[in-house]
Amino acid sequence: MSQQEPPKIEFPCANYPVKIMGEHSEEYHETVLDIVEKHAPGFDRKRVSIKVSSKGSFRSITVLITATGEEQLHALHMDLKAVAATKMVL
Repeated sequence: MSQQEPPKIEFPCANYPVKIMGEHSEEYHETVLDIVEKHAPGFDRKRVSIKVSSKGSFRSITVLITATGEEQLHALHMDLKAVAATKMVL
C-alpha cells in the first residue's frame, strides 16, 4: 500500500478556509479575528461563519483568507494554537 501525497496548493490561494474551534465567548471571537488579520490583512470579515455547539460551550469560526504560502499558514496556525481557549485549528 503506497502513501498518497497531500494535494499541492498553488499560492496565492484565494478563499482558503481556516476553521478554528474554541471556547464560546466574544473575547475569544475578537482574539481569533485579530490574529487572522495579522496574518491575512484585509480578509473579508463579512464572510466569517460561526457555529455554536449544542450546549453553547464552544464555537467554530471559519474564515476565508488569501493564502500566500506555507510560511503564512504555519505562522497563523501557531498563533491561533497559542491562545489557551483554542481547542483545534483546521
